[in-house]
Amino acid sequence: MIRLEGLHKTYTSEGGVENHVLRGVDLAVADGELVALMGSSGSGKTTLLNVIGALDQSYRGRVVIAGQDLKGLGDKALSRFRNQTVGYIFQQFHLLPHLPVVDNVAMPRWFDGGAKRHDGDERAEVKRVLERVGLAHKLDARPGHLSGGEKQRVAIARALYAKPKILLCDEPTGALDSETSEVVLDLIARLNADEGLTVVVVTHDPYVASRCRRTVRIVDGQIVSDAAASAPAPPSDAGGAA
Repeated sequence: MIRLEGLHKTYTSEGGVENHVLRGVDLAVADGELVALMGSSGSGKTTLLNVIGALDQSYRGRVVIAGQDLKGLGDKALSRFRNQTVGYIFQQFHLLPHLPVVDNVAMPRWFDGGAKRHDGDERAEVKRVLERVGLAHKLDARPGHLSGGEKQRVAIARALYAKPKILLCDEPTGALDSETSEVVLDLIARLNADEGLTVVVVTHDPYVASRCRRTVRIVDGQIVSDAAASAPAPPSDAGGAA
């Protein structure tokens, strides 16, 4: 499903100083795996996620996702790949506050050549996706009336709307308290176990990593360990939104 070979990524500052963010990363993730990319801030884990999700094309090496070699794809092909193959979940929910939940969830359609619609078929499809995250009753709610956990579940529904093969999660519980984090982590695990969705979770939290089946540790842009996760420790309260 995911294959990275000899992946290098370098940023160059205005003063010409080079920062090697990824240093020869080789990684394979099989169809249906639930994998944590774990590392401290600046380790390269989010950059690696952005390369997998085709959000960053300025790298050296080979990236093959769901059978598609991403190098050299044009803008239209990359947009189509991102919309049809990958679903993204971020630490911040990135919901549009002036739009109801139904439109926030259906947003991927707008970037796939479709117009904003309010017909019964689209509402029914959005409702089916919201049922998967337990929020079908919030179809017409505004994001400002939702809790932090509900906002993240709406963001997950949006990521699932286009039926992606891969779900990429960048610190998905970073803005949530420990109890709400458990709800979101349970949902991600269920999507992986029950629906076979391939999931990659970027995290710095050992507990979040332990909820995944495999943990890949990254230090200074290099993979230093790759193993099955140990048994979960009790979660720590992140102190975020309820």
